[in-house]
Amino acid sequence: MLEKITSWWSFSPQPKPYDPTDPKQNPLNPQGLKPCCACPQTKSARDDCFFKYDKSEADEKCKQLVEQHIACMKGLGFKI
Repeated sequence: MLEKITSWWSFSPQPKPYDPTDPKQNPLNPQGLKPCCACPQTKSARDDCFFKYDKSEADEKCKQLVEQHIACMKGLGFKI
């Protein structure tokens, strides 16, 4: 009975929320890259494409580059 009562008042730590930049929580990102710094090759190609084409064309013409960037980010454990 005493064990039940003490367990009600004992502190139990809350689990840490998932942090994709923490290498201990995310082994896919051992360098601890933040989303802004991850996948620079696919990010710059995607951005250049959007600057190159008019807004009406960019969505269709840059779709493959966007998909490649999303795949790269997911590969590092980011939830997109």
